[in-house]
Amino acid sequence: MMFSTNAPDVVLDALYTAFSTDAVMLPDDGRVLFLRARDGGQLRALRRSAWVCEQTFKPYADALARGGLNLLDPLLVETTPDSQYKLVVVLPPRQREEARALFARAVRQATPGGIVLASVTNAEGARSSETDLARLTGATQSLSKHKCRVFWTAPLTTQVDQSLLEEWSTLDAPQAIADGRFVSRPGLFAWNRIDPASALLAAQLPLTLAGKVADLGAGYGYLAAEILRRCAQVTALDLYEAEARALEPARINIARAISERVGHVATDVIWHDVSVGLPKRYDVIVSNPPFHLGRADRPELGRAFINVAADALSPGGRFWLVANRHLAYETTLAARFAIVRTVIVQDGFKVIEASDPVEQKSTIWANK
Repeated sequence: MMFSTNAPDVVLDALYTAFSTDAVMLPDDGRVLFLRARDGGQLRALRRSAWVCEQTFKPYADALARGGLNLLDPLLVETTPDSQYKLVVVLPPRQREEARALFARAVRQATPGGIVLASVTNAEGARSSETDLARLTGATQSLSKHKCRVFWTAPLTTQVDQSLLEEWSTLDAPQAIADGRFVSRPGLFAWNRIDPASALLAAQLPLTLAGKVADLGAGYGYLAAEILRRCAQVTALDLYEAEARALEPARINIARAISERVGHVATDVIWHDVSVGLPKRYDVIVSNPPFHLGRADRPELGRAFINVAADALSPGGRFWLVANRHLAYETTLAARFAIVRTVIVQDGFKVIEASDPVEQKSTIWANK
């Protein structure tokens, strides 16, 4: 099951309006940088070979690549010099510190006299997002369409607040959380705390966990780090995460956990869309799967993770899952595992162990 990116995208349709009404003109050289780019909607009509797109969320990045767009590798961006463009288009994220850092980058990559253009839905803080860009650049103009706000700067010259630009440019850096036990960065899932569902799952995992292990939707690496600290018989641990911005904090947190461990363990942190399947087989898979995309409930993501885990486990392998109590994953688990056991239900979450993956088989449910 591949993650679907085909839903209508009103943000892109609203963004197209800025060009179709000539409110914003495309540059003569055709070069446009599109940060957090997505493919779809009416904006497809403007695609040009000179557009350069960047997207850190793997399913969206893969969709851009399938659409034939020129795509930067977000894993290399921080090690390469910034190119400059007369027009920088950005789809700001909801998390404000992350968005401010992205605006700062957009301004840095705009040429003198260049323009930064953004589109945000009203429900995700369009007005405050425009206010932030105006603070940074002096002034903005805007239009409203499809319950979105499209806004852009005047040609950028000396009106940019250089002090604010410098301050906001640092906001996306990995930073210490949880009394210094981990590092994370704004905008990741539960970025500034230890997620209680993941903590519950970590506490339930047996110390005898052994062999090759995968963490699906690993985030900044909390659960994987706890496995390395607690489970001495784990010989290999792969972290799969769709958000590229999570990989650097995850590697830092994994390195710390390994330094506290006796004995060798092979680890890898992989930018990957779990819904397309895994390239290896594992003895154990653990996951706190996502069930939101933006503000929308997407329980099919969790079901996709379950199916992928069943396909990637070795015979007799075990899958450990934590989920909100209301999410009805039991039918999918029952269809893919011979034994499914509810380990604990606590504080609105449930931890489930599923073992012996199968194609289709009658399933035995056991409760602790």
